[in-house]
Parts: sequence; structure tokens; C-alpha cells
Amino acid sequence: MSTKQLLLGLNIATSASAGADPVGEAVRAEEAGFDFVSAADHPATAEASFETWTMLAWIAARTERIHVATRVLGVPYRNPALVAKMAETFDRLSGGRLILGLGGGYSDEEFRAYGMRVPTAREKVDGLEEAIRITRGLWAEREFSFAGRYHQTVEAPLEPKPERRIPLWLGTFGPRALEVTGRLADGWIPSLGVAGPERVKGMRERMLRAAEGAGRDPGEITCAYNVVVRVDERAEPRDGQVRGAAGLVTETLLGFVGLGFSAFNFMVDGPEQVERLAGEVVPELRAAVG
Repeated sequence: MSTKQLLLGLNIATSASAGADPVGEAVRAEEAGFDFVSAADHPATAEASFETWTMLAWIAARTERIHVATRVLGVPYRNPALVAKMAETFDRLSGGRLILGLGGGYSDEEFRAYGMRVPTAREKVDGLEEAIRITRGLWAEREFSFAGRYHQTVEAPLEPKPERRIPLWLGTFGPRALEVTGRLADGWIPSLGVAGPERVKGMRERMLRAAEGAGRDPGEITCAYNVVVRVDERAEPRDGQVRGAAGLVTETLLGFVGLGFSAFNFMVDGPEQVERLAGEVVPELRAAVG
């Protein structure tokens, strides 16, 4: 059904509440055969939580094979040039396992809470594009200067250079952001809860048209769907989620493959769900995709 290798990932919650064990969850995900783990980036929360980048570094140090994805770092929270340096270090020390996910920054309240200026929607998209250009420039050129409206570098070195092309995935939804994704990104990771099958189909087509317009092969872009899943025969349907018996869940996910998605990031509620997903859905899904 797909010419791309199917990539299956698992969300790791950033909760730091009593009993939380994100590193242990990632180790179990690796043992269960998932291809990557990921974590969202929301630094200003009322609930106890870990900072995403730091938590994922611990996960990378305790695992061996599984890739590690930021889903997605809000660009305005951190200097893009420094993030490019952090990413090279992370990728090198993890043995080439980073997926660098970036976004414009979702929550305006988080900017206000931490004393940052709240960017407009246009500024978020333009700043995201500048961050990608800075990141790629620093990774490729001996000294890189960039005079953007929001981000700048001046004859900036970054050594050592990455040993491979670190994949850049973007979590984007609006028309302009989708066009940035098509022109510049290696992957696109929208969420089912925000963009259901009918809406996401048109969004994907817009993104791929932008890739073609930039002279790129659209097939090089990994399309990953962020999906809340519950494998449970008694589960009632809910909008924006995939719920039901294993066969129904598998069938629904295969429908998303038919829409052009070759990767999934699963968000589940409880360790028993990881076991059910890995044991009852993943083998059938991989076999059907081939």
C-alpha cells in the first residue's frame, strides 16, 4: 500500500507527577519494537512537567536503537542557532537518532507566562522559516550569516557539522505554514484531533504542491499523523480519536495510510494500551503496508 517504510512512534508524556517514568516508558517502547518516541513542548504548565529537550536527552542516553523526536519545539522559546548546535550534539551522542520537530509555538499564554513577546500568526510562520534556514545553513557552511527579520547570525561557526542529514519535521496547519513545510522540511506531522481525514487530505495536497513548486520530490517528505488511540472493544467513539477493537483500529489506520501517511505517532492512555497496540495492531498494520 505504500512505497515508504512505515514508521511507528509512541508519545512520551512530559508529566513529572509522582510515579511518572518517561525514561522507563521509552525503554519499553524500544523493547516493543516502535521506531521512535516523541514528546510535546509546553514549558509553562500548571501541572508538574519535565522540560522536553532535557527529558529526551535522558531517554536517548538510556536507549540504544529507537529514534527520538521533538514534537514539536516551539521556535520562539529558544534561539534557533543554539537549537541547531544542541541538535547536532544530541544527534552525535545518540548515534544519529534525533528527529528535530519544529513549530511556530502554539500557546500564546505560555509566551506571556514566561515573559516573552507574543508573536502574531504571521510572525510565527516567518520566524519558523528563518529558523529552518539558519539551522540548515549552520549545519552546512563553515561560517554562516543570516539577516532575518526575527533571527540573525553573523559569521557563525558550528563545529562539528552533523554526520548525516538530521530530519526536520514541522507541525503545521495554516496555508502559509504548509507551504513552508513543502519547500523546506523533511517531514510533516499534523494531529488527527486538529485536522481530521477530510481536512488533512487538502492540507497534505497543498503542502506537496509547494514541494513540487520548489523543485522538490514530494515523495521525499515523510507524512506522519499524530493520533490518539485506544484499543478496547468497549471503547465508545470520540471525535478526533481512533478507538475500538484491534481490527477496527487497524482498519482505520490503514485508511490514513491510503491518504498518504507513512508514519504514525500514537498517544495512548496507560501501559496496557502500549502492550495491546504493540501486540494486536502493529503487526497487522506492518504486514498490510508491507
